[in-house]
Amino acid sequence: MIVGTPCDHNGNPLDIGSEAPIAETKDTTDWTPFNNRLEFEAAEFLFKRTKMSAANIDTLCTLWATSLEEFGADPPFSGHRDLYSKIDAIPVGGVPWQSASFTYDGPQPELPDGVEMPKWMTNEYEIWFRDPRLLFKTMLGNRDFHNSFDYAPFRQYDNKGNRRYEHLMSGDWAWKQAVCTFSLLSESLY
Repeated sequence: MIVGTPCDHNGNPLDIGSEAPIAETKDTTDWTPFNNRLEFEAAEFLFKRTKMSAANIDTLCTLWATSLEEFGADPPFSGHRDLYSKIDAIPVGGVPWQSASFTYDGPQPELPDGVEMPKWMTNEYEIWFRDPRLLFKTMLGNRDFHNSFDYAPFRQYDNKGNRRYEHLMSGDWAWKQAVCTFSLLSESLY
């Protein structure tokens, strides 16, 4: 019977009151795939915080290179392509990107002469995604998320006995997917 008790990585139930093991902390000096903290923070600033355009990144990198020329040093990035390739190389939890192509394969209407088939019925589309199961498993092992989300369904009530719905795991759908009583289980066996 599945009861939603916390388990170790082998599926063995933990002792009551014990905490699930947390993934080991990463080395704070590892900036992979960036060479150092400056490269990482420059990338975060340009790409995430300011959302700088590719043309402006190229201009900034050219100016940066010019200012470092007399010292024989290089800027963190040669331009936007160099920056983007470093960002794309970030090992995010080890869950790789995958892609799939698809086309509409349903019935197509007969059209009068001179009328083209709608593009959405004839075009090929590509979708990029990461495996949601692997992402969730990675989240569960990430120290940053420890005690930050509920991994099991629960019901919450205020001091007057009124049910409170806070998010997915406090709702009826999650509860019905994972929780059953012995009487319901025994009825389904017969």
